[in-house]
Amino acid sequence: MTDAGASKPNAPIVSVLMGSDSDLPKMKDCLDTLAEFGIAFEVDVISAHRTPGRAHDFATAAEQRGIRVIIAAAGGAAHLAGVLASLTTLPVIGVPISSSALHGLDALYATVQMPPGVPVATVGVDASKNAAILAAQILATADSNLHDRLKAYKARMADAVAEKSQKLKRNLGLQ
Repeated sequence: MTDAGASKPNAPIVSVLMGSDSDLPKMKDCLDTLAEFGIAFEVDVISAHRTPGRAHDFATAAEQRGIRVIIAAAGGAAHLAGVLASLTTLPVIGVPISSSALHGLDALYATVQMPPGVPVATVGVDASKNAAILAAQILATADSNLHDRLKAYKARMADAVAEKSQKLKRNLGLQ
């Protein structure tokens, strides 16, 4: 394995796009998690419907700029991830946002129901942290340091569950 993005230190390799700036609070976990793993990222607002030219220009130039994974969050009709995926061969991870009266179900369907040949990896509604972890896992296939950080992260999660189990058993008087 080599180090992803090693040729340009601090150059973004993940792009986090939102259909609206109102999506930012729900995407904070994504940004925090990418930062926790030391993954350089950029953030922008691009609307599939209001700025289709920008979406096209972004998607067709992303790989050339060094982007390796795109995370696209949108609510409502949520076409951003699909539009981007139709214009690039980079992996696109969709984050459906619960921004409408349908509580994100419309965004989930719009993001996950892609036609054959235009895949979008889709996480749960508002599950931006999982989008960041999936991006890290994709990048870790070519970055041994990131792979090690992911293994340590998963070990810490397992340890936390074991601690909670022990605490629960103590509180119930089962130990």
